[in-house]
Amino acid sequence: MAMLGRAVLAFWHDVIPEGREEFDHWHIREHVPERLAVPGFLRFRRYEVVRGPAAYFYFYETESVATLSSPAYVARLNDPTPWTRKVLPSYRNTKRTACRVTATLGDGIGGSVTTLEFGPAAGRADELRAWLTGTALPEAMERRRLVGAHLCEADVEATLVKTTKTTEGKLQDRPDELARWILLLEAIGPEAAEAAGRDLLGSEGLGRRGAAADVTTGLYRLHFFQSR
Repeated sequence: MAMLGRAVLAFWHDVIPEGREEFDHWHIREHVPERLAVPGFLRFRRYEVVRGPAAYFYFYETESVATLSSPAYVARLNDPTPWTRKVLPSYRNTKRTACRVTATLGDGIGGSVTTLEFGPAAGRADELRAWLTGTALPEAMERRRLVGAHLCEADVEATLVKTTKTTEGKLQDRPDELARWILLLEAIGPEAAEAAGRDLLGSEGLGRRGAAADVTTGLYRLHFFQSR
């Protein structure tokens, strides 16, 4: 399904083993509903790792990237609940990025998603973006069992609002890492999602079309989603 808004807030992270049960309970019962109550937050999707760099991948869809530095959102980040203060220190290896949605295609929400995190080589951003939006993603959507394909690009200024200006930014073990560009390929099963990502990394794929060499991939299965 196409994204509901023009921006996403994306996360990858681990949780210390002894904190996972509490994280799940807090995330479902308090944290996600709290975020979706902020004006401009539209929908949330959370995934669990099959193969990848972190135990969890999830993202919020928002009306615009401005939502992610809005007074209402910043106020929430500066007033964490007692439960949030308890849980956030259990996060590890967090990558958190506010992104503009550059392209979004699809008709449904897939049970599996391949994530590709990468960036353009020097001087080749326009070439890479044009190939992805004009050729690669439309062709991917012709594949059987694929139901969504999305390209998102980091907005560094909006991302750093949390780290540099808010109380929640000080509760984790270290500052969040940032992604660059994020490509999401949704499918009704893990094999189809993984194959679509593998083909984009093939001989005619990202590297030849202008991506830098360091591409991080992950395969995740849907945990739950919630709309406001």
